[in-house]
Amino acid sequence: MNNITASYKNSFIEAVILANKELHTYIKKNLSLNDYEYTNTTGFGGDNSLKMDLIAEDIFIKYLENFGNIYSEECGLRSSNKEFTIVIDPLDGSNNFYSNLPYYGTSVALQKDGITVAGFVTNLVTAIINYRDFDGNLVNYSIIEEKKLNLFQSRKTKISIFERAYEYPDICKKLSNTKIKYRSLGAVALSLCDARNYDFVLYCGNIREFDIAASLYICKDLLIYKTEKSLLISQNKQKFDLIKEFINEL
Repeated sequence: MNNITASYKNSFIEAVILANKELHTYIKKNLSLNDYEYTNTTGFGGDNSLKMDLIAEDIFIKYLENFGNIYSEECGLRSSNKEFTIVIDPLDGSNNFYSNLPYYGTSVALQKDGITVAGFVTNLVTAIINYRDFDGNLVNYSIIEEKKLNLFQSRKTKISIFERAYEYPDICKKLSNTKIKYRSLGAVALSLCDARNYDFVLYCGNIREFDIAASLYICKDLLIYKTEKSLLISQNKQKFDLIKEFINEL
């Protein structure tokens, strides 16, 4: 990353933090019933957009558009022919948000020539940004305390995450037969970026860049297996090999 200036790196990280802070503040202090309404317009990602999806996207565009092209789940590609592209899911877990289930967030990946060089995933409920910076450092940042947090990982877990499990009963049956406990939490980027906290995270379905780009960069030190319709991330080699077999048997 020697050709990316320190000023650009620092300014981009600060802009991502400020965008997430504004969005978090809006949800905590200014949220209204109107924000839960569907717009009856289909976003670029293929979903019916909530008004909140568009509010979140506008906040990120405001802070980030000067850093590169915008490629977002709602508006698609807004190109200004810059060398950087920012891949954004402005509200990861929209259905959770809509249902008042406290597990939703945001995802931002910065790419240069199609390669991710920084990734940020924010849990808007805990107000913590989990990111890997331009130099490969993992950081947890508290929006509320406005400071970096000490990274703590117990390496102990009893569960795994299987997003969209309800669409794959055959895999669910295999997991049950092997006594693997799992959850399906409903926010893909959030679940993937936390893969080091679980035995594995498996996502099956339509693989979209908005959902995975930042998390893949954050978890690039873990075991990763990606197909056209699945993504598996794990720190556990034994579980990784087993779930990989399940995927390939589909």
